Amino acid sequence: MFATCACAFALVCLRPLAAQAQIDWTPCENSNEIACGHLTVPLDPSGATPGTITLALHRHRAAVGEARTAIIALAGGPGQPALPFTEQFDELLGPIAATRDLIAFDQRGIGLSQPLSCHAFEHPSTYHSFGALIQACGDQLGPDRVFYTSADTVADIEAIRQAGGYEKLVLYGTSYGTKVAEEYAQEYPSHVEALVLDSVVPPNPEPFGRSTFEAIPRILRQVCADRACAGVTGNPVADLARVLARMRRAPLRGRAIAADGSAHTIPLGSGELVSMLLAGDFSQLLRAEIVASVAAAARGDAAPLARLVSLAGGGEEEGQEDFDNPLYYATRCEEQAFPWNRTASPAERLAQAKAALRGLGASVFAPFSAADALELSDAPACAYWPYSTPAPAPDDAPLPDVPTLILSGADDLRTPTANAREVAAEIPDAHLLVVPDTGHSVLGTEPTSCARHALQALFADKPIKSCPTLPPAWRPEPLPPVALGQVRAARGYSGLTGRTLHAVGLTLQDIGRQLLLQLTLSGALETFSTPNLSFGGLRAGWARLEGDTLKLHDYTYVPGVSLSGSIDSEGEDLQVEGSGDAHGNLHRGPHRSLAGTLGGHTVTIPASSLDSAAIVGEDARESSLSGRGGSAARSAARLLGWLGDGGGSA
Repeated sequence: MFATCACAFALVCLRPLAAQAQIDWTPCENSNEIACGHLTVPLDPSGATPGTITLALHRHRAAVGEARTAIIALAGGPGQPALPFTEQFDELLGPIAATRDLIAFDQRGIGLSQPLSCHAFEHPSTYHSFGALIQACGDQLGPDRVFYTSADTVADIEAIRQAGGYEKLVLYGTSYGTKVAEEYAQEYPSHVEALVLDSVVPPNPEPFGRSTFEAIPRILRQVCADRACAGVTGNPVADLARVLARMRRAPLRGRAIAADGSAHTIPLGSGELVSMLLAGDFSQLLRAEIVASVAAAARGDAAPLARLVSLAGGGEEEGQEDFDNPLYYATRCEEQAFPWNRTASPAERLAQAKAALRGLGASVFAPFSAADALELSDAPACAYWPYSTPAPAPDDAPLPDVPTLILSGADDLRTPTANAREVAAEIPDAHLLVVPDTGHSVLGTEPTSCARHALQALFADKPIKSCPTLPPAWRPEPLPPVALGQVRAARGYSGLTGRTLHAVGLTLQDIGRQLLLQLTLSGALETFSTPNLSFGGLRAGWARLEGDTLKLHDYTYVPGVSLSGSIDSEGEDLQVEGSGDAHGNLHRGPHRSLAGTLGGHTVTIPASSLDSAAIVGEDARESSLSGRGGSAARSAARLLGWLGDGGGSA
């Protein structure tokens, strides 16, 4: 990997110094199981530039014997700290960590390892464009900005191995962490015991996300497999193409209702669609909602799409509070192989990138366009990066023939299965496991334990079994009515009363799905505190979860029918109002029925008649809430338990 003998000699000179260093481990303040430590490494692994960086590490010692092998757990990004996930890494790895030390560390420039910062990101409003911000940040970081690439992290891992006295390493990486693991394996093959690569980034990633765009039609069709979209759409890809074509003709806007019930008209463009699709990597329910909302927009109703974009559009890792944006751009801009001359001006670089994209042909990114691919990429930002070094050479070194498990979510857009197949083809006898109904970060998001079992099988030298395909926990919902007149009467009733009663069921169904979407995407199901969440209705009003109680105020899903009141695990008190409905009140009746009066008529819907239209069926609820701790999960389970058994459409 080093281009000259001088560089190679400098690395050899540094290795004895790294080997003599020791990591002083002390118990972490908040854990009896995990030790904290620090290791000082050269800023420049070649030794040509003076300076050092102190890395922050966590270690979970092997339960059996004195470990001669360590597992290095690598987080995503670049820019995501790893130390907060130490216990989660230990849980995911299970028995393979019993005879090996587990080490997590914040990579240089992240978290507790001397994080990079620059004035530009702290005060972005002072810059007239994002490109100017990126250029200013690079200038503020100074010449040392070139020492934060994956290759520098690889050198740090080798220093950790030597300082820890380990003979070999197991490299466990997720997302960007897989790229670091691959580079270490290329550079130090004799020190690698095994590789576990979850959601793969290949050694030489293509800068415009071609594999992501190529995967979009396949994943949309997977959502609709086995007639899951019957009654919703016959072709989700055609729906997406139709919406994108409309966006190209004229700006598309949708009306979204905020958490306080106020209405806002928001722009809907291809960028928002891409962001929403990427956010779907972490929720099967969101993927189903995307198909339904795009189908509605293709038929003229943009409200579902506007609401979903408002909720899920910001799904990128860079939006995380602890994500280090300066480090992200220092790494990505320095090491990505953009099709431009680094000595050119920013405008010239962008022109060269656009020319390269045009040369690929219009069909490569369909139904999106080359312009969408450029906008999604880091090219518009990195075109302004102040380069001082030439572009790196491709990583062409072979990957070692070591036990390797490659995990890929079948529904992953960020790191599609095509990436995993590319890397698997380079490693003799690598095991590629494609996990159905799963997006990004397989071990953390899979609906079953298939990948975990495969991980244990790899290290027990047992056969790795394929994952079963399960019935989908979530299917796209039928398109929302745009008028009460489109709603059929509930079974056993007629006229306005029957239509209103059915509309109430549809509204409760929407509330249940939106509540679970909010809990899932906000991360509340992972916490140990009761969440307070608010969200707007599709057409008007709001819902607010306060502990175990869901409060409603003019929540409207079907135009002309609104719900107010409260729902909890003990009962319901709902007022039905609106411009065109049969007004009345509903409450919990015997045997979990919904009873009351609408338009002067007594109405009762027995729970047994609603089972087939359950909002949150048992399988879906178990899939979404299983293994989740804390009062947030318990509150959601109690509330959704009633909604699932008694609040569905009639």
